[in-house]
Amino acid sequence: MTPDEVANTFAELLGRRVSMDDVPRETWEQLFRSQGMKNPTPRIRMLDGFNEGWIEFENGEAGSRKGEVALKSVLQTLVEREGK
Repeated sequence: MTPDEVANTFAELLGRRVSMDDVPRETWEQLFRSQGMKNPTPRIRMLDGFNEGWIEFENGEAGSRKGEVALKSVLQTLVEREGK
C-alpha cells in the first residue's frame, strides 16, 4: 500500500482531509527533540537501518508473520481505540 492509500483511508474514516508529507532526514533530530526526545540518535540510526536495509527482523522472512487484514479494518480499529 502507498502512503496516499493510507491517507485516503484515514480521510474516509475520520470524515476530513488527511495528507501524507515527507519528513526530510535532515529535520529528524530537531523534530524528535521538539516531541520531547532527549537523545534521538538511536531512533535515527534505527530508521536509517530499516531504510537502508542493514537492519532486518531476526530470521528474515522466516521470522515474520504475515496475514491478510484489510487496511480499512486495521485503521478503523486504531481510530476507535484512540477515540475512547
